[in-house]
Amino acid sequence: MASDLPIILARDQHPISRRQVDEDCLKVLYRLHRNGFKSYLVGGSVRDLLLGRTPKDFDIGTDATPNQIKRLFRNCFLVGRRFRLAHIRFAGNKVIEVATFRREVSPEELPDDPSDHLHFVQNLFGTPGEDAFRRDFTINALFYNIADFSVIDHVDGLADLQQRLIRVIGDPLVRFVEDPVRMLRAIEFAARLDFKLCDDIFPAIEQHRELLATAAPARIREEIMALFRYGIAAPVLHQCRELGMLPHLLAGYPGTDEGISMLAQVDARTHSGIIIDESFALAALYLRLFMDSCPPGRSTPMTTALQSANEILTPHCRYFSIAAGIRLQARDLLIGCFRLVRGRGQRGEQKFLRHPATATAMELFTLWTQVRPDLLPLLQEWNSAISTCGKPVEAPVRRKRRRRKKKPAPLI
Repeated sequence: MASDLPIILARDQHPISRRQVDEDCLKVLYRLHRNGFKSYLVGGSVRDLLLGRTPKDFDIGTDATPNQIKRLFRNCFLVGRRFRLAHIRFAGNKVIEVATFRREVSPEELPDDPSDHLHFVQNLFGTPGEDAFRRDFTINALFYNIADFSVIDHVDGLADLQQRLIRVIGDPLVRFVEDPVRMLRAIEFAARLDFKLCDDIFPAIEQHRELLATAAPARIREEIMALFRYGIAAPVLHQCRELGMLPHLLAGYPGTDEGISMLAQVDARTHSGIIIDESFALAALYLRLFMDSCPPGRSTPMTTALQSANEILTPHCRYFSIAAGIRLQARDLLIGCFRLVRGRGQRGEQKFLRHPATATAMELFTLWTQVRPDLLPLLQEWNSAISTCGKPVEAPVRRKRRRRKKKPAPLI
């Protein structure tokens, strides 16, 4: 780990330029600086800029308290009950997140009431160096100081960037207990950046992987969707399977070779620039399991397929609090693939082909044929049928009921 003094790279020693930083983010950085506060670009944006990548978002760290930040910005909204953050909102739904530097707490400082511990720990303000040591990985704890355009490294993150290593700040055996989601995030960053995991991460995961089942479902859901957004679902879930994490992460997902291969096709679709929504991701995750549980022969009735799709998707959606609309869209995609695998000549074929959801089901089925090449002749048949049946019928728009005008009240 780093020495007591941070490593500081002057402006001419690193590649980061203000031209690479979002214009609104610069406004926030400069206003904080001009009002006497430390004002740093922090986290993943600094890491990405040093790697020559374009950050997806920009976060700011400061020694200004949340209330002080709010007084400086009229467009500031404080969020979070336990962990207070400042969101500075700009046009186009852009949000710049500003966090006050925080520090770890010693056992002697904890309040007597255990129920107050979490709130106390998360809102104990500190120095930039103390804040850096609270972060998850060394490469995510680098700061860019707007005052002199220097890069500040308290945790040897620059060395790990050069060696392309994912290293936990502190002891992984301790840090994974504090936050089990860090196990998944370590694998995620390794896949996103094409880095290697530090050797001490593997035994820590083996010892603490069961703790993933205790993590907040909302956080796991967000991390899973991040895998699809970045096009890394296949490599991450494959490594999770190899490390024995899958049963504690996605209890209903078997992680078979064909299932992982299907996710690789979805990842390729993402890399081509197509945005994956949650219903498509859900259907892709469970398509292999659905096909196994519901053989698509003509002897399998549609009611059986519907029941099978519901039995697979409902536990996942209930656990992760996924809206019924998303679940139903995913179910329709599975049923669409079921109909496509059964082949042509089914009852109601023209109506099915012209249904607006069929096009997306065809996209999913096309990816599945890359995993199952024996289905390619079926795909060609369906493509020919779709090209001759005309455009899909748009869903009808419900007409609003006309309200009658209220009669005027009698004068007497």
